[in-house]
Order: sequence, then C-alpha cells, then structure tokens
Amino acid sequence: MTRAADHAPGLDAAFARTPEERSGPVLGIEGEIPRFLRGTYYLNGPARFERHGLRYGHWLDGDGMVCALRFGEDGVSLTSRFVRGNKWRAEEEAGSALFRAFGTAFPGDRLGRGGVTLESPLNVSIYPYGGTLLALGEQGLPWELDPETLETRGEYTFGGRLGPVAPFAAHPKIDPETGELFNFGISFAAGAPQLQLYRFGSDGALVYRRRLPLPGPCSVHDFALSRRHAVFHLSPYHLDMEALRQGASVLESLRWEPGPGTRLLVVSRETGEEVASVPVKERYSLHTVNAFECGDRLVVDVLELDRPVYDQYRLSGLFEDVGEGRPVRMVVDLGADGMGRVVDRREIAYRFAPDFAAIDPARAGRPYEELWMLGISATGKPGRKFFDQLVHARWNGPLDIWRAPAGQYLAGEPAFAGDPADPGAGAVICPLFDAHREETAFAVFDASRVAAGPVAVLRTGSLLHLAFHGVFEPAPRKG
Repeated sequence: MTRAADHAPGLDAAFARTPEERSGPVLGIEGEIPRFLRGTYYLNGPARFERHGLRYGHWLDGDGMVCALRFGEDGVSLTSRFVRGNKWRAEEEAGSALFRAFGTAFPGDRLGRGGVTLESPLNVSIYPYGGTLLALGEQGLPWELDPETLETRGEYTFGGRLGPVAPFAAHPKIDPETGELFNFGISFAAGAPQLQLYRFGSDGALVYRRRLPLPGPCSVHDFALSRRHAVFHLSPYHLDMEALRQGASVLESLRWEPGPGTRLLVVSRETGEEVASVPVKERYSLHTVNAFECGDRLVVDVLELDRPVYDQYRLSGLFEDVGEGRPVRMVVDLGADGMGRVVDRREIAYRFAPDFAAIDPARAGRPYEELWMLGISATGKPGRKFFDQLVHARWNGPLDIWRAPAGQYLAGEPAFAGDPADPGAGAVICPLFDAHREETAFAVFDASRVAAGPVAVLRTGSLLHLAFHGVFEPAPRKG
C-alpha cells in the first residue's frame, strides 16, 4: 500500500512535550514592530496531551493554556499559564486522568457536571470582559483569570446568575459599543433539544435567558450577532447523548445526518425570541464571521465547510482528509411569516479549508469588508497537513495570501489590531510554529499587505502550543 504524503513534516514536535509556563521578555525581535501597536494579544488552546501515562488522541483534548503577548512602551513580553479549572485541579490532586475527553474515552473515566457532559479543559477561547479575563471551553461556564498574571481566580458565574450545569458555549459575542455580552448553550436531550440564549449587561447582570426549541440535538460551536439579531447555523450534525452516557467520546457520539437540511435560526437580540427559520445549503459551519443589517435585510457571513471537521483533529493524522470550504455571504429577507429566505449568496473564491476568521473588532455587528483567516494549502491532497496560509480577503476585492516557509505552521487565530491614528489600517498578529527549531514565534503583519510577509517576528526561544482562538485588547488610550 502506498503511504500518503506528509504535508506537515515536523508537526509532531508541537504535541510531543508539554510547554512550560513562563513570564518575561521575548527572546528577540526581527524586523520592526509598528509604533502604534500597544496592547495585549491573548491566546488560548490545548497544551498538555499526556497525563500520568494516558496519551490523548484528539486536538480538543488537551488542557488549556493561555498566553498574553504584551506590546508596551518598554518592549514586548510573554506570559503563559495553564488554566486551573475543575478538571486540571482534580487530576493534579489525584495523580491520574479522571475525566473523559472530547476525542478520548478510557476505562473508568467519568463525565463532569453530574454526569451531564464533559468536564471542560478550558482550552478553546479567551475574552476580556468587564475588567476581567474569561477562559472558555465547550459547554461549561467560563473561568476567570487575572488579566495581568493569568492566575486562575475561579469559575465565573455572572454573580451567581448561572449554575454549574448551565450550557455555555465557547464563543460569546461582546458588543463593541454597549459592552453587552451574548452567548448560548445547547441542551442535547433527544426528546426536547433546546438552544439557550443569554444576554448580559456590561456589568455582568443577566438581562434574559431564553430557551428555544431545536429541530434536533445540533452541535453548534459559534454564532453571529448583529445590532438587532443573533444568528445560528443549524446543520444536521447531531450529538447522541445516550451514546455519550454509555461510554463513547463526544467525537464518537456525533452523527452527520444529512436529509433534514440546514437552517439559519434568527433570533431577536432585544427579546430573545425567534424571528425566522431560514433554509440554506446543507453544509456545515464551525465558525461564523459576522452579521449586520442592510436596510430591511440581514447579512450573515460564515465559513461554510463541505462537512464537519472534528474528525480531522485526530493527532494521529491531522486534516488528512479535510473537506473544502469557503467564506459565504448570505443576504436574508426575514419576511413576515417567520419563514425567511436567502435572496442573495456570494462566495469568496478561496476553498482551502478556511478557518479562524477575524475582523476588525470595532466592526463586529456592523458593515465591514475585510477579514483575515487561516487556510491549508494542501487541501484536496491525501496525507497529513496543517494551516500554512494567512489569507486577507475582501468581499469586493482580490485575495492577499502569505504562505509560511516549509516546516513552519500558523499556530492560532490571527488578531487584528487597529491603528488609532488611521481608521481601517492596522496590524495582524499570528503565532508561528517552526518545526525545525521546535520554537514558537509571533509574526506581525501589515494588515493591508499580508502577502509581503511579516514586518516583525518575535522569537520566544521556547515551544508553545498549537492554539485555537485569540483576541487583541488595545491598551487604554492616554488622555
């Protein structure tokens, strides 16, 4: 049998050992950092894949580690620490793995939160909110971190308004003008699956918690928020809770069941009530991009994939058979009968499994034109592969693409940092894993000229994890 090609040589080194916690200046800077770049790039992702002899087999299984890359007047520093949530603490104390992971089940493992679902490793995303910093995983409450030291403070319950079994997804949306936080969670009960929608004020006060029925126990990872609506891409990717209770991993319990179709569930942001259910192409979306109103129409932008991608996160062969995808813009007429329709659809001509899209955070929920995302140049070819392209895309313009040198891989979500003196201009920051050096660096790009390559590369001198989501928080403006 012919062995498939390896399009990601050296990638194993990123998972072979556990990154060390650290705090201090970066090792060196190649190039020149833009003078306006002041603030912190936060990044979260799975970093520890072995615990007392048990080796996890899936990218979503590892214990979460948060990094803070700080750009200040005196230079650039890096802090990285594990998130010490319930799972981390209990397993450290026991000296063994205790809880089932997303893609790894083992004899004697157990579920968290009273046997309802996983005990979260808090390894997906990170959000500054209300003067604190929240680390999130899938379907569990966030944990609060000290924004400076990254020390874990404890479970964040929004002032006791949410209990430990409240479903809470990894992608809250924070309105850039009001500071309100919206999020959702899925209750996967086979007989009565629900989407729970939360709205919190900028002070953490619960404004409402709504329960909306779903057509099935849909796995939903992300959503979009406009000024007036919350939008959910409901594909027929269903979680079998009975299989999970019987000992299967989450990955083994997920079923792609095409036939019922994919819909956009549109909900009023003001009331939390359903506005419309809109049929769309039967594809899958892990991550949205943005949503906004244009007159009486709703514009919804997503990264649309041919099929689900979680099975491609196995560490034994990352993205071996990853499907194609594309950024898609859907213009929706919500109608008056609750059965809206897509009146226009546009695709950006980039098919290489795009993921981790970022925009200017100031444009969240507002009209915008530009996005930055990662892609896999070897999509469509058999064999292991990983993200090696940083893509600057426009809805009305050409693509601007940088491809990492051989043996280097883009290791987390790009983040846009705006230039306060020039609206629309800015920088994009992205981690870069060098398999030859077994070192992680951070690359800084001119946001409008990505293909020209990094304007600065910040060497850390150490290995960090291949992360998921990040965000840039600007430093407070003087005066």
